[in-house]
Amino acid sequence: VVDCNPAVNVPLPKIRKKLPHFVEENNLNHLLDDDIFDKGFRGQRDKLIISLFYATGIRLAELINLKDQDVNTVEYQIKVLGKRNKERIVPYPREINHLVDEYLKVRNEVVVSNNNYLFVTEKGNQIYEKLVYRVVKSNLAKVTSLEKKSPHVLRHTYATHLLNKGADLNAVKELLGHANLAATQVYTHTTFEKLQQSYKQAHPRGGKND
Repeated sequence: VVDCNPAVNVPLPKIRKKLPHFVEENNLNHLLDDDIFDKGFRGQRDKLIISLFYATGIRLAELINLKDQDVNTVEYQIKVLGKRNKERIVPYPREINHLVDEYLKVRNEVVVSNNNYLFVTEKGNQIYEKLVYRVVKSNLAKVTSLEKKSPHVLRHTYATHLLNKGADLNAVKELLGHANLAATQVYTHTTFEKLQQSYKQAHPRGGKND
């Protein structure tokens, strides 16, 4: 009916982005440090899965496709193939080596596998998405009431905790394998809210505007 859109210059209201959900540090420490997992194959595998998600921030597909040779226990790092077939190296804490050793010992004793994938099922096949989702959801349910309990929540947790501890934003971008900084900046909203809360609690006049 009209030649041009009369609303083209009307500014749209800003829609607030949903902040990423993350697990509190104390809750994850309880899950990983308090002997919740059993010592059998499944327990050792599941603990390593959750530990690697939290220690490296890798994506679900990246974890599923990890192979034994991708874990460098000498340099404390893993090699992953990310989006757009982009390879990156991600460091991990030394304690992961102990978990890797325990898992591989049990896996090689009880599972017959013809592939070299790091994580396998009890039948020796490569693990799959639904299995990993079940592992993460059931174990996070033991320590958090978050509605969403997924591998991606652990990725969010990794990034949020790094930034809360003062990590450089560009460094976190590289660790996560983001193509641009904008994808990483979503985590700064969460950390800034934490800073605001700390300011209000600590500064003598921080709560004056409440």
